[in-house]
Amino acid sequence: MLINIFNLMPLLLQLPFCILRHSLLMFTRRHAIRKREAKQIIQHINSYLGCSMDGSLEMAEYRGRKIFLVDGKLEGLFIDEKPFLTVNGIKRWGAKNKWVMVDDGAIKFILNGADVMAPGIIKADESIAKGDIVWVCDGRNLPLAVGRALMDGREMIDATRGKAVENLHHMGDELWKEGEW
Repeated sequence: MLINIFNLMPLLLQLPFCILRHSLLMFTRRHAIRKREAKQIIQHINSYLGCSMDGSLEMAEYRGRKIFLVDGKLEGLFIDEKPFLTVNGIKRWGAKNKWVMVDDGAIKFILNGADVMAPGIIKADESIAKGDIVWVCDGRNLPLAVGRALMDGREMIDATRGKAVENLHHMGDELWKEGEW
């Protein structure tokens, strides 16, 4: 017996939105990570960001990006084959290192995907080196974005012009929305 999808639509519309959305996630190749590999990822993130991440890890792909899930929640991605937390992961695990703080005037541009410009930076972790993966926050330490440093931390604070951080993932993008549910 062949089922017509249009006959099922009224039933699908009655499902709670979160269940329907969960079933439509675009994760592919989702699998558990070996304990040793998971331990290495957790140790790298904890030492690099100064946080205390813990939990069971799974690997997956999301629209061509290599990501990882912590306790079933999308909280990490790989940038240049190195693990880093998403905006949601930074918020959950309380990262303390590799941060760049921007003024309120820069927030709307960053949330639209723009790179972080040096004049908008208030403070930055001085241990940041050019090429490091960093997280961008507002004056209240709310994570806004993840990006690649285009200058050193001290240089970001002193510079009056130019791009300081390349925006790779930000609050409001597709990856952030998938991690929110």
